[in-house]
Amino acid sequence: MGATTREIDSGALTRPDPEKLERKIRSGVGRAISDFGMIEAGDRVMVCLSGGADSYTLLDILLTLQKAAPVDFELIAVNLDQKQPGFPEHVLPAYLRSRGIEFHIIEEDTYSVVKRVIAKGKTTCSLCSRLRRGVLYNTAAEIGASKIALGHHADDIVETAFLNMFHNSRLKAMPAKLRSDDGRNIVIRPLAYVRESLIKKYAELREFPIIPCDLCGSQPNLQRQVIKAMLQQWDRSHPGRVDNILKSLCQVTPSHLLDRDLFDFSDL
Repeated sequence: MGATTREIDSGALTRPDPEKLERKIRSGVGRAISDFGMIEAGDRVMVCLSGGADSYTLLDILLTLQKAAPVDFELIAVNLDQKQPGFPEHVLPAYLRSRGIEFHIIEEDTYSVVKRVIAKGKTTCSLCSRLRRGVLYNTAAEIGASKIALGHHADDIVETAFLNMFHNSRLKAMPAKLRSDDGRNIVIRPLAYVRESLIKKYAELREFPIIPCDLCGSQPNLQRQVIKAMLQQWDRSHPGRVDNILKSLCQVTPSHLLDRDLFDFSDL
């Protein structure tokens, strides 16, 4: 059974017990992998590691699940060094070596491209994301990865749904699993059921060497930040509302929407 009858892992954990916190996140990741068939026997999973709390947590939990999983699969960490000024390029290799994890560091100056193309004051996220995605897709093919694991979590999915409704007039979020447009890659989001608040607490407890994003994360007035603030307010004033929104994305009734391509109203 999927998320239709299961609880999404909420952030309502005020005093985190390390073991309980890990179990909650591991449970959410395990359910997402099972519900969407994300990882199969023999998979070589490329885990995209940015240096943020989300990707560190994703890699850490996948390593734990790998030890207990009923099927064998490989994990390889990949970081794209976008040549942002001041980027501490030694941090990730040192961390990954300390964990004994196979990894690749790709050096590609997408930072200069984004700064050259995007006018000052405009948001860089869209172009940066496209450039980064292209590099990572090519890398996955080169290293023989069968899956690409990204660190997007439940809040990212809900935020994207609202962004698309508010600004693109589309009922669309982030899929937990998808095939890339060129058909070469399968992208998975194992944190799809896990709230960001849990991830932040886990990252603090695990003391991951977090690397902030100075390209997009520091931009003021991003629409995604506006949506994030709205969801955070709902978490405070209406606990459970954001979890219910995520669950609703798993329980869609086409006949009760207005998309004539999705449901044949004319023949009723």
